[in-house]
Amino acid sequence: MNDIGDVLALMPHRYPLLLLDRVLEMDTQSIRAIKNVTINEPFFVGHFPDRPVMPGVLIVESIAQAGGFLLLSRVEEEARKGKLIFFTGIDNCRFRRPVVPGDQLVLEVEVVNVRSTFAKMRGRALVDGDVACEADLMSALAEE
Repeated sequence: MNDIGDVLALMPHRYPLLLLDRVLEMDTQSIRAIKNVTINEPFFVGHFPDRPVMPGVLIVESIAQAGGFLLLSRVEEEARKGKLIFFTGIDNCRFRRPVVPGDQLVLEVEVVNVRSTFAKMRGRALVDGDVACEADLMSALAEE
């Protein structure tokens, strides 16, 4: 299990766009992580203030960050220096339920294919066991 310190050590993202709080499980092909959704998130101020809902694009970004953590963890530390993983594509994205303050997103991502510096992953975000979002994501490892 990786806590926020481990996440910060590997990921380049920082508040307010770090959307990964903890890694629950991980192997070389898959990851389960969490994002705790709280009312003090900066996007809730302007995204339906009378009925706060997490923007779908940030749910997808949460899934992508979990996948990015997985991919970066597969690269030797020395080879990671000066590199970033960029989100390059999304297919088959579906939103199944809203995500609101107090929810805990469980992010599940599996590697579908890796070629050189490109990867395709399949991910989903769940709340209380129900799928909130699912998508196929593509990314590329590139120079900073």
